[in-house]
Amino acid sequence: MTNDYRLDALDARLLLALDDDPEASVVSLARTLGVARNTVHARQRRLEQSQALGDVSRRLAPEALGRGLTAFVEIALSQAEAPAAYAALADIPEVIEVHATTGDADLLARVVARDAADLRGVTAAITAAPGVQRTSTSVALEQVVPYRLSAMLQRLAREDGARVRG
Repeated sequence: MTNDYRLDALDARLLLALDDDPEASVVSLARTLGVARNTVHARQRRLEQSQALGDVSRRLAPEALGRGLTAFVEIALSQAEAPAAYAALADIPEVIEVHATTGDADLLARVVARDAADLRGVTAAITAAPGVQRTSTSVALEQVVPYRLSAMLQRLAREDGARVRG
């Protein structure tokens, strides 16, 4: 996020309502939340301007793009070439997420592929990136808990609501 904007209970309720109906109108959301439509509109603008909301494409399942195989690649880097490695990894479309980490690896990349042969090509491209010294790949067998923030939004909506009443 670009600033210190923190979500409150109303923001949480708004986001949960949008999870339930992503195409809900401002009027419908205002009615659902029991607030003025100008409040809903202002909150949505603030969420967008603060970059609290990510890209809509994050909602897309990789399977819809024919990439049903997910793997996690641990990457050890030459620190002197880290910026070039970051740029090269960002240029590989199948690398959908990369985190700098502690431990044996410097980076952890989430990648998607069509199948094992396609994954081999993706990992070869990663290995060819400048500064990559070695990789270790783990194929995901099943997603047990999907990416989600709704549970924390629900808790925020309840906790802030209790504080207001208490």
